[in-house]
Amino acid sequence: MDIKKLYQLYKQHPYITTDSRDCPEGSIFVALKGDSFNGNDFAAKALQQGCAYAIVDEPQAIDDSRKDQFILVDDCLQTFKLLAREHRRQFDIPVVGITGTNGKTTTKELVATVLAEQYNVMATQGNFNNDVGVPKTLFRLNGDHEIAVVEMGASHPGDIKTLVETAEPTCGLITNVGRAHLQGFGSFEGVKKTKGELYDYLRKRGEEGDPDHGFVFINADDKDLMQMADERGIILQAAYGTGNNEDIVVKGEVVECAPFLKFRWWISDEEGDSPKEEVQTHLIGSYNLYNMLAAISVGLFFDVDIPQINHALSNYIPSNNRSQLTRTASNTLIVDAYNANPTSMAAALRNFRDMKMENKMAILGDMRELGEASAEEHQRIADMLSEYGLTNTWLVGEEFGKTDSPFRKFSDVEQVKAAIAQKPPRDCCILIKGSNSIRLYQLPEVL
Repeated sequence: MDIKKLYQLYKQHPYITTDSRDCPEGSIFVALKGDSFNGNDFAAKALQQGCAYAIVDEPQAIDDSRKDQFILVDDCLQTFKLLAREHRRQFDIPVVGITGTNGKTTTKELVATVLAEQYNVMATQGNFNNDVGVPKTLFRLNGDHEIAVVEMGASHPGDIKTLVETAEPTCGLITNVGRAHLQGFGSFEGVKKTKGELYDYLRKRGEEGDPDHGFVFINADDKDLMQMADERGIILQAAYGTGNNEDIVVKGEVVECAPFLKFRWWISDEEGDSPKEEVQTHLIGSYNLYNMLAAISVGLFFDVDIPQINHALSNYIPSNNRSQLTRTASNTLIVDAYNANPTSMAAALRNFRDMKMENKMAILGDMRELGEASAEEHQRIADMLSEYGLTNTWLVGEEFGKTDSPFRKFSDVEQVKAAIAQKPPRDCCILIKGSNSIRLYQLPEVL
């Protein structure tokens, strides 16, 4: 069965599930595989639970008593992605693709929030940004949506190429490129090449001659991104930043971080500079200025009015353990515990150093998936802590435990919780940051 025929079947049964525990009556089950599961083993159960059809890629998964309800394909994941792409092609709407090492989820949220001031927006939920999450996102598209914002993540070479060929974005941006997932990418150059696959795709779209396709929003202060765009001959672009580059259209500057970011922005073009707009945000970190400017650039491109843009950005409140401030009965917490890599960790520490807060304390967890660079990168962060005078720091995890540093060290989050129970910090401003697997997100409830 080819994809177009399969899509006709999907139109009759417009609900895809990959979980045999979630099988609405008349849905279609796709037997995906993971490191510890094989969906083919649950296909028959999915039919018993109410699915109308099961897509499998192992002949032995087919139950002869229900064989008409099984669809055998070569590769379930590939079929899943092609079916999602076919669904996406039913909607002639702009699709904004977003990737990057750091800030892509926050930027996705800000872009969607700005666009929602004027459009019915479908956006990636949470961090459904991989080769399963992106198709699931696309299947949420319906006839009411006027624009889509799709986040795309990567941890191996070729990941973004696969995702853009599924989502087919009409425009997009790379937030930045940094030293993350080095174990998978092999090197920083591998990171740049893979993230740059979004530029490759958008350049091709632009060359096809449609003025509404192939547009790139770019941080002109980022030398890596500018080099990547230049190497690819990217022409259709809207630049944003803080510098004096004459190509920058949307400019911004930090007013303060006390502790929330307040910033100004304005438009600089051939007609001169527009009046400066001032926005008070609910985000922690001066590094979020670029995420804000990216959202502004996208909003202006899609004709969202300036007052609407300011309203969206000033009212956005994070709720995903990213740049999130929480006040407990005892302390003020800056929770950024969803992910960590050398680039984002350094940015968080620079911002923490500059914040006008008393009694600063940092609880930092290991940065995972750095491969051979892990020891060097963890030592660099430890040295940065000493340089910045952040003496009240707790380091959590095996990699930080190997560093030559004077800070208190813990093997895991359970040891940290025991230390807090024994002598709870009081009246402190505490930065909590580490890779998700270190589980520092458990700490706010005990602080």
